[in-house]
Amino acid sequence: MFEHIKTLSLAMPAPVGWLLLLVSFALLLVGFLLGRYFYRPQPIANKSAVLVPESMPWHLLSITHASEALKSHQTLGLTELEANKRLLMVGANRLQTQRQKSLLSLFTAQFKSLLILILILAAVVAAAIGDIKDGLVIVVVVFINAFLGFYQEFQAEHSLATLKKMLELKAKLRRDGYVNQVAAEGLVPGDIILVEAGDKLPADGRILTEHSLEVDESSLTGESLPVTKQSAPLEQVTLPLAERSNMVYMNTTVTAGHAEILVTATGDHTEIGCLARLLAQAEESDTPLQQQLDSLAKRLALVALVVASTLFSFALFQGKPWMSTAFTAIALAVAAIPEGLPAVVTVTLALGMHRMAKQKAIIKRMAAVETLGCTTVICTDKTGTLTVNQMTVRQFYYQAKHYQVTGEGYQAQGEIQCSEGACDDLSALLQPLCLCNNSDWQNHSLGDPLEAALLVLAEKAGMNYLSLTHNWLRVAEIPFAASYKLMATFHKDSTGHTLRISVKGAPEVILKRCVQALGESDFACARLLNENTRMAATGQRVIAVAQRELALNDYDAGGDLFAYLTDLTFVGLISLIDPPRAEASVAIKRCHQAGIAVKMITGDQKVTAMAIANELGLQGDVLEGHELALMDDDTLAACINAVTVFARTAPEQKVRIVNALKQEGHIVAMTGDGVNDAAALKTADIGIAMGQIGTDVAKEAAEMILTDDNFATITRAIQQGRGIYENMVKFVRFQLATNIGAMLTVGGAAILGLPEPFTAVQLLWINIIMDGPPAMSLALDPQRESTMNDAPRDPKSTILSWTRFSNICWLGTLMALGTLTLLAIDAQHAKLSHATTLAFTTFVLFQVVNVFNARTERHTTFNRYFFRNKTLWCALLGVVLMQITVVYWPEAQALFHTQRLTLQDWCLASAIASSILVIEELRKQIARGLRRHLRL
Repeated sequence: MFEHIKTLSLAMPAPVGWLLLLVSFALLLVGFLLGRYFYRPQPIANKSAVLVPESMPWHLLSITHASEALKSHQTLGLTELEANKRLLMVGANRLQTQRQKSLLSLFTAQFKSLLILILILAAVVAAAIGDIKDGLVIVVVVFINAFLGFYQEFQAEHSLATLKKMLELKAKLRRDGYVNQVAAEGLVPGDIILVEAGDKLPADGRILTEHSLEVDESSLTGESLPVTKQSAPLEQVTLPLAERSNMVYMNTTVTAGHAEILVTATGDHTEIGCLARLLAQAEESDTPLQQQLDSLAKRLALVALVVASTLFSFALFQGKPWMSTAFTAIALAVAAIPEGLPAVVTVTLALGMHRMAKQKAIIKRMAAVETLGCTTVICTDKTGTLTVNQMTVRQFYYQAKHYQVTGEGYQAQGEIQCSEGACDDLSALLQPLCLCNNSDWQNHSLGDPLEAALLVLAEKAGMNYLSLTHNWLRVAEIPFAASYKLMATFHKDSTGHTLRISVKGAPEVILKRCVQALGESDFACARLLNENTRMAATGQRVIAVAQRELALNDYDAGGDLFAYLTDLTFVGLISLIDPPRAEASVAIKRCHQAGIAVKMITGDQKVTAMAIANELGLQGDVLEGHELALMDDDTLAACINAVTVFARTAPEQKVRIVNALKQEGHIVAMTGDGVNDAAALKTADIGIAMGQIGTDVAKEAAEMILTDDNFATITRAIQQGRGIYENMVKFVRFQLATNIGAMLTVGGAAILGLPEPFTAVQLLWINIIMDGPPAMSLALDPQRESTMNDAPRDPKSTILSWTRFSNICWLGTLMALGTLTLLAIDAQHAKLSHATTLAFTTFVLFQVVNVFNARTERHTTFNRYFFRNKTLWCALLGVVLMQITVVYWPEAQALFHTQRLTLQDWCLASAIASSILVIEELRKQIARGLRRHLRL
């Protein structure tokens, strides 16, 4: 078929033949892409098959019966082999309510612009009256523009899809008796998942065990308050979802406690999967920058249409052919209107988001990229962000003796040494540490880093914490909360006669609940508090350990658990350290150079916070949570700039800190990882969640997620954000200078009575082919290393300030003057076709040279970044080669109404075009001299 087309095309006139070959190749390419998109291999099995009926009344079944119905072991869970079989049967655990844009829809969307439709109409009219050549050229240029736009948007869609995949939910589950973390898409009915406060539930399920479990089900049932859950079977068959207290549902959030859940439904078989209306998501609104440029494009469109209409009327009045004049007017309107600016911003932001994701910073909303460059304050957690988040026990105080511990992180290699001689039996200290613990450790941590470090300490001392937990069955728990600063677990022994209560928490809180070992002596309590202060002064986190034993008959499972936390026996003090990240101090220094203040917010004690802050280079006042509580909002705002460290701060106080900074005019970035951080993350201009230790609630509330939980990544993201914005400014300056230059050149020629400098196809060639690739390559310009030496950008500033717009008009005027001067001179001494070809080539070369002006506004163009953008140099080389082809290739000469130029012509055109760079460099030098003089 292709050979027939080739033979037919060769028999036609050269321009038409080449065009037919090009269109044929384009159609084959489109067919190949569409074929690859629409072809999908058939699934291995029927995904509609389910393991059990969807109408199974799970809330009526006991735990045993529910497990039997799903053929799942309550303790071991499913085997990996069985889970894989079920995954093939029921499909991935995802909601199938949204479809990605097809390649066809992306391609056809390129033709929705009114101006493009006008161009196509003009091409049809030209063909109808016999001017097939110009009509075909217009069609080819339009299709080339469509392919470029299609490729750009395809890349953007691919980048955003990659980011969504990186944000996939994770689930902690038990298979083959082992606890692992997997992607939530891999869950199947019968899996046993482990959830805790802050987790988003990845599937529907029946509660097996729970400890103080509360779930926010507002997204599903509309209940505004969290629902208390339990594990016992219910009796009423027709209970509404909101009253099924032993069930949990996909996309709801655990707000308190923890539980083990038997998965009963996944994907579209879940309750929320059946409610498609709840899954409809509104499209993301345009960013402020896109709105600015869209408004600018509309204003320029109005100006361009007025100019084009005026020139059309003026040409008709002079008796020029109406068809060629109409083509020129339409082409001028298309060349003058930057209708692609908002789309280019979208593509640039999307690709920038993809690059930032590779550097461990996932941006969820494109508007956040703009805001990054305006950030003036970063409020950051200490643990895991400024530190490595691998807690290590360094020392402990037990039975009036001091002990030192060696070994780093979660490695069990290390020794325990006593400063006062031989080590005592440590079992009384280690047992409550292992029992009052929800973490798991097998050479890596699953759970809270502090609790994992306590298990590592037990391993170093030779204690098997797994056998200990099997001998002491947990019957109740008080989860840790910042409001009461402790955690307690209740265990009964294997005989069923004794109840042991293990408690750990803040020393000042635990000591108030202890009597034994302290006696009635204030001296004993003061001595322990002094030990606490000594340990904390070195930057270590200190926790106190206590316990209590009582007869199981004296324990009321339905009573107030806090009532049993009295008369505790004090056991010891444990100090742990989470060392600062090596790169954190460097990143903080870079922030200060960039005019960005860094404030550390931590729940640690004041002395601990100060020690870490000093090591990181954070200098300033320290404000404790209880002091902050005594201040009103105005008082806090008045002193907020001087405060660098907030110690012993409750998570809910973060909102007050953010509001106080905003009141002082700051753009605030706030980090967080817990459930209680969600409000602060939403209140901040940029909420930053931790990707490793962060809860699902925090990730959902945030606009940026750090996949490495590293403060240095925030600094890199800000630098990236600034660089992306700078590159968009370059694109806008270059594109608008071309648009304004084209309008002034065509309009000036008409006013001065000169020949038309460009034909319609030449204008389209300049605007789409000659101008497009260099403009897009500016988005890939390397970032200035000195960008972090600049002050944050004012968020109220517009991308096209009057200063910037006047400079763009100045550059456009220089282009028009140079082009019209050559046109006027050459038209007197040569043929008109030679003069217009020279003017056309000169204007193209103006774009080649002006791209360097667009790269810098104030600094000299000839800097160390001059040769770094290889894509730009390739684009410029391609532009020059294509222009040479248009000027010398006979077939192209016929299409673009050009003729051969001499070497002298090229030298003259290059010299005139280079003048715009020389003049602009002189202007920058003069402007810098004036600014330096004014500063002096």
